[in-house]
Amino acid sequence: MSRDLPAPTTTRTFLDVQPGDLVSWLDEAGLPDGLPFLLSPRFEYDVELNSYFLQANLTAPWNTNANRARALARFFSFLHTSRGGKSWRAATEADHLAFHQWRRRDEAGPHVEGSTWNHEVSLVNGFYSWAVRQGHVAAVPIPHRARRPAPTGAIVWASAPSTVPATYAHDENGERIEWMPPATYRLWRDVGLRGYGPDGLPSDRFRGRWAARNATFSDLMVRTGLRLTEEASVTVFEIPTSIALGGYQRFWLPGATAKNFSARWVYVPHSTVQEVIAYIEWDRAEAVEQARAAGRYQRIRRPLVIADPSRPEVVHRLGGGGAHRMRLRDLSPAERRRLLRETEDGLEPAMLWLNENGLPMSVSGWQAVFSAANDRCHKAGVPVEAHAHLLRHTFAVVTLEQLQRAHIAQLAELNVEQRGHYTRIFGDPLDWVRRRLGHRSILTTLIYLHALQELEMETRMALVPDTWEDPRDTPLAQLGDDAVAADTEQEAVR
Repeated sequence: MSRDLPAPTTTRTFLDVQPGDLVSWLDEAGLPDGLPFLLSPRFEYDVELNSYFLQANLTAPWNTNANRARALARFFSFLHTSRGGKSWRAATEADHLAFHQWRRRDEAGPHVEGSTWNHEVSLVNGFYSWAVRQGHVAAVPIPHRARRPAPTGAIVWASAPSTVPATYAHDENGERIEWMPPATYRLWRDVGLRGYGPDGLPSDRFRGRWAARNATFSDLMVRTGLRLTEEASVTVFEIPTSIALGGYQRFWLPGATAKNFSARWVYVPHSTVQEVIAYIEWDRAEAVEQARAAGRYQRIRRPLVIADPSRPEVVHRLGGGGAHRMRLRDLSPAERRRLLRETEDGLEPAMLWLNENGLPMSVSGWQAVFSAANDRCHKAGVPVEAHAHLLRHTFAVVTLEQLQRAHIAQLAELNVEQRGHYTRIFGDPLDWVRRRLGHRSILTTLIYLHALQELEMETRMALVPDTWEDPRDTPLAQLGDDAVAADTEQEAVR
């Protein structure tokens, strides 16, 4: 649902609203843009069911709500097609177990991974827990077990439930972390995004118009650990654009665009700042000029405008009652897509990343860029592929390894008292990475220690010789000196 779509000429009678008053009706009903909804196989709208998305939208970003809707749609569709046309209100534990069998183990099923299944179960469990509290159903149709005790020293929220779904998968126990060593990342980026050949030289057959933009976007992600939606929502006012400062430069990621409102400082290395500046001055400027000439910015509905470049934090929303002031840091990713800024040459988007039409690049557009890069690598015979979250994992593992190595080296030069003081002042590297990633709990960040342990094991295993021959099978001439060998041979003849 979006207010930016053309208004319908007629409306259904059950809405009891005139076509021209539809937006006002949505405002009065408190229905925000991007709110998902589900329809039955007979295209019926269940008010009780869809009211769940309205309450969930109070704190959830759009993609979280969309994932909720998809997970529920899968389970409800299974109830209808494979369980005798059951409605969501009549679901039982047997239905959930049958769904688990089909989704995970049935030969004709999709065989989803454990992490995917766990995510789906969590979302469906959340919905039914809400439905029980609302009195829509009598019980949650998912079997539960007691929650395992948390590790010593872990922070447990008082509101945390005492039970969890019993069908959670434990395929790999959370120890498998996909990431890339820096050299592998550069290979993927150069071949997949820049169009180079496996030999590291530019390919004559590559015709990628936005290679520099795409490579800069991925470099910023792998060097900062930003999530895809977070980075795609950054504006030109927030990203550092000063070469003179050098070193790492930081910018504030506001809670409105961060997952779980994890507002935080983001540190950008000097080399990436230079790439961003080049993109703004060349590729982005050209896209803006062409879009401005085509009049695309004048056709944006309900625009938000930053009129004074010296005060980029002040946003004006134009409406029938005049201009309403807002703050840039309070704008959601969806609102930022309508955000324009006044320049000497006219209006242009405030968002940093633009597509070929000069409009803000969507999250799905970036996902397509990653997919195309993976395809290009496969065709070039380079057996590597990446996705946005893998680059985030890469940042976490590489940064943690470097910080941990420096931390240990520093502590080695201190006595016990000095070590305690140093740790209290500068903290632990794991906690620093937690803050950069926007994790609420250190337990979430702990998963990257498994990758470090695996990296250490790979390093040690490289020192183990690959010759495992039994010394008793080795010719005597190759053992000891010749004299001893001769004496041994004479003794054997006697």
